[in-house]
Amino acid sequence: MAILKIAKMGHPVLMRPAEPVPNPTSPEIKRLVADMIETMDDADGRGLAATQVHVNKRVVVFRPPPEDPSRPDDRDGPVLALVNPEITPLGGEMEDGWEGCLSVPGLRGLVPRYAKVRYRGVTPAGEQVDRTVSGYHARVVQHEVDHLDGVLYPVRMKDLGLLMFESEFERFLDEGAAPRAQGRAE
Repeated sequence: MAILKIAKMGHPVLMRPAEPVPNPTSPEIKRLVADMIETMDDADGRGLAATQVHVNKRVVVFRPPPEDPSRPDDRDGPVLALVNPEITPLGGEMEDGWEGCLSVPGLRGLVPRYAKVRYRGVTPAGEQVDRTVSGYHARVVQHEVDHLDGVLYPVRMKDLGLLMFESEFERFLDEGAAPRAQGRAE
């Protein structure tokens, strides 16, 4: 396994749609997924898309939030790897929530996302995944799949005045003044 270089906002690989993977169970994809998980963990991330590590393939890895709501930011849970993921919004309800991104380091922004989605894909082991999720789980999935479509979270923001450095975000949290803070995706 290897730690891969993470592309930063402005790099062309982050601005274009990723290519579908013809064989989700290939050794190449399994190796990529292992490297992505190691890279995500090394960067203390919650999720990572292949485009973020300069690979133009429709592959994401992320840690779904635990079932236990008292542990919303558990970084030791199992990792889900999805190849060729698809998302379908369920209903039109949107929720605002704070997000960060390994490709947009040092910043947080308030991003609207669908409150409930269905996602499907294939694991590198060939297992079909089909889940309906809401809340933070839905936010993480949407954030990672956006990367595969060439979209970074600042593009989704309604108010760029709510894009801030993490140090300021943490200060606002400490003072209880962060507007509508509802979680974060990475």
